[in-house]
Amino acid sequence: MANTNKIRIGIIGAGNIGGVHAGEFSKLTDLCEITAITDAYLPLAEEKAKQYSIANVAASPEELIRRPDVDAVIIGVPNQFHAPLAIQAIDAGKHVLLEKPMGINGDAARQILKASQASNSVVMVGHQMRWESVPMQIKEQVDRGELGKIYTAKTGWFRRKGIPGWGTWFTQMDQSGGGPLIDIGVHMLDLALYLMGNPKPVSVYGATYAEFGPSRKGIGTWGKPNWNGTYDVEDLATALIKMEDGSTLSLEVSWAVHMDTDNTPFIHLMGSEGGASYRGGQGKLLTEKFDRPIETELRKADNDEGERARLSRHFLDCISEGKQPITSALSGLTNNLVLDAIYESSRTGNEVKLDWNLN
Repeated sequence: MANTNKIRIGIIGAGNIGGVHAGEFSKLTDLCEITAITDAYLPLAEEKAKQYSIANVAASPEELIRRPDVDAVIIGVPNQFHAPLAIQAIDAGKHVLLEKPMGINGDAARQILKASQASNSVVMVGHQMRWESVPMQIKEQVDRGELGKIYTAKTGWFRRKGIPGWGTWFTQMDQSGGGPLIDIGVHMLDLALYLMGNPKPVSVYGATYAEFGPSRKGIGTWGKPNWNGTYDVEDLATALIKMEDGSTLSLEVSWAVHMDTDNTPFIHLMGSEGGASYRGGQGKLLTEKFDRPIETELRKADNDEGERARLSRHFLDCISEGKQPITSALSGLTNNLVLDAIYESSRTGNEVKLDWNLN
């Protein structure tokens, strides 16, 4: 790293999520400096550079990665480009913060993991839900053993009318890797596995459905539709995931469904000594004392700095201290392997065993 105490950051992708990262890291002026930004549409990168006082707009991702004044790269682009850009950055000796999912599929995720293992780079996946206040409180109780053995869990996220960017890369399998399962389902899968204590998934039985998107129903407000495009992904997915230790996880997600739903993510952990529930930023610990059910409410503090701030600082701390992030490349691969297995199970109608071969 150069002769500076600050970590110098380059951002690839100046869209919605790139703007979020620019906003968060620009607040951490004692720890880092955003030195460059780029986007496939350069005027957007120029706009963000002006907004966040970023000195340089690179003409391409390749140019940004080559810059000597960039120590770490944030990648916020369509899923199909995650692996090529991440591997290029890792090979150039850069640290990488990569938006979810880590890869468009398991093969891409394996390539990223192998590249990271052969380097000294910090590779972190941007799963901000792990950094929300209530899940962090639940995780603390899990680690203390307050829930006992977590033998099963249920998680999901139902959107009633929320298909994003119909006809854009969001709804094209070759560019996104899937629909709500890989878009919002990966968040719930990642958080649930983390709260369960990171058990190793070994098999999956799942099914996916496309009952809305092909008919141009269930369109949401995120992203601008391209009615000349296509829709070949699912709009609902359901799965049962079995772990090496015998525990199970039920996962259900949708972009569009005829269902009375409040459009908030949820997790229910069921343990031998207690349980925990999380929905829409609030949670509960549940147990039994003196033959009576006991509930303890969990809420974030009024002055909570937010999950994105904690995520950003964790990335910088991992670089400074040379440690593995909690959302490491291995956790990213785990998620991708499960997602692949759900799609394969839906295609074949059979249970699918996960392939943990890392080669």
